[in-house]
Amino acid sequence: MRITKEFIETLSKRIVRSLIDKDLIIWEETTDKLETIVSGIITEDLMVEDLLNEEVKTLLESKTEEYERSMMDYGRVFQMVKSKLVRERGLIL
Repeated sequence: MRITKEFIETLSKRIVRSLIDKDLIIWEETTDKLETIVSGIITEDLMVEDLLNEEVKTLLESKTEEYERSMMDYGRVFQMVKSKLVRERGLIL
């Protein structure tokens, strides 16, 4: 994940404050609880790409020697496999 936990918390607070200030939601519990929920959603969404990257690395580990012998660029192959998985799964990164 490229964003720090502190930034996610700050972003969550701003989102919650904005929603409440503009009367876009009705929240009867503490704002801390809503901030935690929003923070969790953001973190989960950002983790999708990290998990996908790990999956692509695992898939390519067994093929590394083959790519090296055929002089293929690992980074390029990584992006191709990642793009294919994103399309197949309908992910938005």
